[in-house]
Amino acid sequence: MAEFISLYSGSSGNCSVVRSGGAYLLVDMGKGVRVTTGALREAGLDASDCRGILVTHEHSDHVKGLGTFLKRHPLPVYGAGPTLAALEAAGLLPAACPVCLLDPDRGEEADVAGFGVRAFPTSHDVPCVGYRITTPDGKTMAIATDLGTLTPAVHAALDGCDLVALESNYDPYMLHNGPYPYYLRARIEGPRGHLSNDECSEKLLELVQGGCEKFALCHLSQENNTPPLALQTVFTTFGAGGVVPGRDCIVQTQRRSEVSPTLEF
Repeated sequence: MAEFISLYSGSSGNCSVVRSGGAYLLVDMGKGVRVTTGALREAGLDASDCRGILVTHEHSDHVKGLGTFLKRHPLPVYGAGPTLAALEAAGLLPAACPVCLLDPDRGEEADVAGFGVRAFPTSHDVPCVGYRITTPDGKTMAIATDLGTLTPAVHAALDGCDLVALESNYDPYMLHNGPYPYYLRARIEGPRGHLSNDECSEKLLELVQGGCEKFALCHLSQENNTPPLALQTVFTTFGAGGVVPGRDCIVQTQRRSEVSPTLEF
C-alpha cells in the first residue's frame, strides 16, 4: 500500500509526503521547521524514515523551511540543476547533505531508496518541475503544482498514474474581481503562472476516463479560491462527462495549514 499525505498546501507553503511501507519521500518544504516537524508528528511520521527531499523550484512557499530542517536532518536533496543552484546560492544546502541532480529534459528515472523518481518540466516563471514517483510496491503517482499551462510533458507524466496531485489554484471570477492588481492577475493566469479550477477539472476528467481513481487538488489560493468552489468545479465537469465522484473516483482538496487526510493508492 502507498500513501500520499499533504502536510500543508497553498500559496503560503507546500509540503507533501509519498510513503510506502516504513519509508517516505518529502516533496518541498515551504514552511518553518517547527510547522513541518509538527505536521510530520501529527501524521505519525519520523524524520529518520525520510529517504530524501524532492524540490520543485526555488520559490519561498516551497523551500522556506528547507535549510533549517536539513541542518537537523542532513537528507539527500533532489532537484533540477537551476533549482539546486538557486538553493546553493541561498545557503539552503548544508555541506553534509548529498545533492542529486534530476534532469527533467532527459526524463530518466532515478532510484531513490527504492522509489523510482522522474522529474518533468512545468511551465512557471522560474525553472520548475513536477515529479512522477513509482513506489517500491509498484504504485505510481504524480505531483504538479505551479504551472500556467498543461504542456505535452505534463500530460505524459500524469498519464497512467494511480494518484495525481494537481494544482487547482484559482477561480477566474474571484481572481478578476478580487484585490490583486492587473500585473499580478496577468501573471497568475498567464502560461507561466498557475492553473485554474477549470483547467484542473478538465484534465482530471481526462485522467479518470483513462483509469486514474485518486486525485488531490493542491496549491489553492487563499484570496482567489475556496475548497468548496474547487470541488464544485470538478464535480460539475465530471457530471457533464458522466463521472460520479465517490463511485468512480475520490477527489480531495488539500488543506492550507494542516495535515490533510491520507490518500491511499
